[in-house]
Amino acid sequence: MTNSLKERLNYDKTFDCVQCGYCLPACPTYETMEKETHSPRGRINLVKMVAEGKASVEDLKEPIEKCLGCMACTTVCPTNVQYGEIFEGAKRVIDEERPRGLVEDFLFQSFFPSSKWMNTLGNATWLYQKSGLQKVSQRFGLTKRAPLRIHEFEAALPSMPGPRNRRARADRYVRKRPAAAKVGFFKGCVMDSVFFETNQNTVELLLRSGAEVVFPEGQTCCGALHAHTGKVDQSIELAKRNIEAFEEEGFDYIVNNAGGCGARLVEYAHMFDEGTEWHERAERFVDRVRDISEVLVELDGLVFEKELERTVTYQPSCHLRNVQKVTSEPLDLIRRIPGVELRELERPEFCCGSAGVYNIVNYEDAMDILNVKMQDVCGTGAGGVVTSNPGCHLQMKLGVEREGLGMDAVHLVDLLVEADPRPKW
Repeated sequence: MTNSLKERLNYDKTFDCVQCGYCLPACPTYETMEKETHSPRGRINLVKMVAEGKASVEDLKEPIEKCLGCMACTTVCPTNVQYGEIFEGAKRVIDEERPRGLVEDFLFQSFFPSSKWMNTLGNATWLYQKSGLQKVSQRFGLTKRAPLRIHEFEAALPSMPGPRNRRARADRYVRKRPAAAKVGFFKGCVMDSVFFETNQNTVELLLRSGAEVVFPEGQTCCGALHAHTGKVDQSIELAKRNIEAFEEEGFDYIVNNAGGCGARLVEYAHMFDEGTEWHERAERFVDRVRDISEVLVELDGLVFEKELERTVTYQPSCHLRNVQKVTSEPLDLIRRIPGVELRELERPEFCCGSAGVYNIVNYEDAMDILNVKMQDVCGTGAGGVVTSNPGCHLQMKLGVEREGLGMDAVHLVDLLVEADPRPKW
């Protein structure tokens, strides 16, 4: 662990920013908040001032916590500023100076990294839905008394599978020998808990493409939520556990279906000092990380049989687009579905406002950003929204509900399965 404030803030990287302003039109918070301190260059300048003792960490807190971390600024920066590293360094320093709470410690140290806790959450939500408690709660407005606007997000949750379905999942699947590829599937924590069926559909797509699919036993949370809240050391430990888990077999691909998780996985090598053993192991891990859309396009083993008469627009995950640099593959797959008309957004690069837990802890700001996104969605005239990340999925469902639109949001994987994919060979 580095000791000096300048090192922890990645002070040396702030000098790459020449304050040119190219980032301003790309930044959602600058557009909606209209403050220089809520722009990338403004935040970088503030980080520099804190490192030089000209401003306090308290001055840094609000501008950094209001940042979505969408990394749109990095796609337009002419000097290749490593904003992500500066941002995480600032988050870390802020986290170090605030008091700890038992609930927070439980969530980040025990809850998210635990498959058992994630399954418990999924099963409890299933019981809540199936028992009729959800309908009663919504009828009498009971969930409106919960903090953090939980009632709005709760209403957007998909139907959960029961405990029997979760227990029935195997650790290894194969239908074709020799397999076209051996895939290690990164199931995620929230993704596997809340979007279990989407994970199962991902496995089905891979199997029909001719791949062998394995769930490494030792995998855990990717660490994105930890890093985004300044808990860098915990994020590093989770990265080590995942690297070890996926080293046990020689996978051709390490596949994920959540833009936020995938972005964290491809950044593992940056978390370790060059020349160290962990850096080398992380680089080998990162070389095999792929989004599901990339693998389906590379394997090219599916033909979609069912015609779906609908128009859709695609809302790309910021982290899939800006960090993983996956842009064309999801669009390619959507266009392969017979009967589907794709109407692209005018500003696909504009964040939806989800950003991990941003829409929960910064609700009003997130809704301002979502309003801009929904104007774009409405302008397409599409009858549905396709997403590629669980946070985006829930946020877009919330946006559709707020606008009173007769459409739904669906994960790309679920749309592909609905189109009845069949093996080409």
